[in-house]
Amino acid sequence: MNFDNLKTTDPFCYNLVQKEIERQETTLELIPSECIASLSVIEALWTPFTNKYSEWYARKRYYWWNEFVDEVEELAIERAKKAFPWVAHVNVQPYSWSPANLSVYVATCRPGDTVVWQSLLDWWHLTHWWKASVTWSFFNSVQYHVREDWYVDLEETAKIIRENKPKLVWIWASAYSRFFPFEEIAKVADEVGAYVAADIAHISWLIISWVHPSPAPYVDIITTTTHKTLRWPRGGMVMVTEKWLKKDPELASKIDKAIFPWLQWGPHNHQTLAIAVALWEALKPEFIESNKQIVKNSKYLAEKLHNLWFELVSWWTDNHLMLVNVWKWRWVFMQEALDKAGITLNKNTIPKDPATAFSPSWIRLWTPIVTMRWMKEHDMDKIASWIKKVSDLISDFKYSEDKEERKSILEWFYKFIDSNEDLKNIKKEVKEFCLKFPIYK
Repeated sequence: MNFDNLKTTDPFCYNLVQKEIERQETTLELIPSECIASLSVIEALWTPFTNKYSEWYARKRYYWWNEFVDEVEELAIERAKKAFPWVAHVNVQPYSWSPANLSVYVATCRPGDTVVWQSLLDWWHLTHWWKASVTWSFFNSVQYHVREDWYVDLEETAKIIRENKPKLVWIWASAYSRFFPFEEIAKVADEVGAYVAADIAHISWLIISWVHPSPAPYVDIITTTTHKTLRWPRGGMVMVTEKWLKKDPELASKIDKAIFPWLQWGPHNHQTLAIAVALWEALKPEFIESNKQIVKNSKYLAEKLHNLWFELVSWWTDNHLMLVNVWKWRWVFMQEALDKAGITLNKNTIPKDPATAFSPSWIRLWTPIVTMRWMKEHDMDKIASWIKKVSDLISDFKYSEDKEERKSILEWFYKFIDSNEDLKNIKKEVKEFCLKFPIYK
């Protein structure tokens, strides 16, 4: 990638870009929520479309000279409808995932209305409900959960929906490794006349590739981020399905009005262009084949970790991610030690986790980025082996509930991982391995 102008005008920022490129090229990125955008998508983000202000929607702009911006937005919408069958209306203007989700609340609910969603502690997300989100201040939250086997408790969910008669029901979770029960939950929500929204941020790419059942035939509204496994620029989309437009023809305009002017103003035109480019890529056969390989790699890695005596949530995975039990070491040890070895993933709670959200007992990892770098099943053997080696190296460190003792253990632990030669050797192996799979050839 050429950054000659930046190198000349701002060498300091240029060096930061180079450092980040090197970091991505030489480490194993297993954190869910991240992906690799194509060079075409990145080039689209550099275009002078960023210069143009385009308040309102295509063919309805307040400012003049937006005819090419209109074409870009209409093209993105057209391609989104091809990628997501049964979708009747698409809004591609949300700046990101959070305003996309918030627009659904604004369009369908009023302050004080009841909303049903999956419990945050059962892998829900802060953008929907918790004290850290504005949604907590406005709506009456009733939450459903997962069962002891970590599947959504459909019996409890049905009971909650029938008893509370919510205005809106959400279906989604950020660390759910099984298929989502869109049809089952939507059927009960329809009984009470509730809007049904599916947040498919983590699985939209699977749905495009027909690797995961689509919510479109069952729900009314679909939201997604565009920067996870879709490999798109950072942004969001809100889609209204044919199902609900037959019942409420005004829903599409309510969504559009919620996004503009209620929640945000002029769209990011370069971002819309990049979304259109990414959608074109998502419609190609190689995108679908790559996504199928992601799931193959995920299932293979899950099996390998299981064979190495790691416990997994629901003992398996249907999609791209998995949760692995590290209660023996707690995340603070595993995550930090793996990071020193050049392998990045993240901590995560599970339902009824005996630990806290800041020090949970599980880690979350996935396979999209390594697959986007053309790694296959046999390469997952190496990743599983390195994770096991790191866990063995830190097996003497035990988490303590006592604050002073924990402080002492952590000081000892950080000194250990900073100086341990075995971790340094693993990092060298990881780097050499990663360089065989360049991100941008």
